[in-house]
Amino acid sequence: MRDKPAIIILVLFLAIASLGDSAEARKVPVAVPDLSTSLIAFVVAKEKRFYEEEGLDVELIKMSAPLANLALIGGNVAFGAAGAAAIPSVVRGAPLRFLFHTYFRPIYWLYAHPDIRDLRALKDKKVGVSGIGSGPDLLLREFLRKQGLEGGRDVLILALGVGTARFFALKAGLVDAAMLSPPSNFMAEEAGFRQLVSFVKEDLVDLQSAVVVREGAPQSDPILVEKFLRGTLKGFFYARENRSGTIPILARVQNIKEDLAARTYDVSRPAMTPDGTVSDELLKRTLDQTVQRLGLKDAPSSFLKVFDYSLTRKIRADLEAQGWKPKD
Repeated sequence: MRDKPAIIILVLFLAIASLGDSAEARKVPVAVPDLSTSLIAFVVAKEKRFYEEEGLDVELIKMSAPLANLALIGGNVAFGAAGAAAIPSVVRGAPLRFLFHTYFRPIYWLYAHPDIRDLRALKDKKVGVSGIGSGPDLLLREFLRKQGLEGGRDVLILALGVGTARFFALKAGLVDAAMLSPPSNFMAEEAGFRQLVSFVKEDLVDLQSAVVVREGAPQSDPILVEKFLRGTLKGFFYARENRSGTIPILARVQNIKEDLAARTYDVSRPAMTPDGTVSDELLKRTLDQTVQRLGLKDAPSSFLKVFDYSLTRKIRADLEAQGWKPKD
């Protein structure tokens, strides 16, 4: 009985220490377009608590790509997760930098009502995209242009939001076609809609799902940037190498059955970068595509400098030296 006060004191001390640890976690707002497969590295990093291991309380905040760019530049969020949608802004002079990329190929499909047989038949029709200025929107406009059609003039392009919203708009007849990502493309196929374009099969570079920061952020807050990037990279490697562990996470986050999550994973996995970085050759192709899409004559000479994978490569080397492996 004489030890009871000491035990109570010890319990209180441990409780206070626990509260102190949680209070030390730094809140980090991150702008994301949605919680789809494209955000797999970030979602897995949260689910597997890789960010918590770095002392970060990461909040993934949904917002459109154009709004995310403005929020990042304005300092309202610490990081952005958009990829292709942020590149045109950078070409136009936005002070943003890319430190990491999850995908280097587009994982989008264009589905339409069965009576629409090709892109030319979309003239005077309505097509749904996630948002104006988003990656799917830019790809759609490029392919329409190749068929002599101008998006917004010859084809009405509507922003319908993320997730499965575009599929349900297509199913309800609100649009004639829609740019879809997994699992919506599978749902459209099963519902009898016609696939017009499988962008993942096209010879295109599409740098999606990046860690985007304001210019100068790695220098002004290096500890935060390194911690967030390390957590994201762990999530990326887990998702890339651990199929069985990632599929249940995709199913839970997207509220779909595991067999559909498995199909989603399998069709997206080949589009992932090998280690969060891409080659100079692919970066130059990205530049050429962006300049062409924007109708510019010349590309800014400093464009390639906005892709800085040095910290990602350092963290990857550190993880390898430590023998870190993605585990369940």
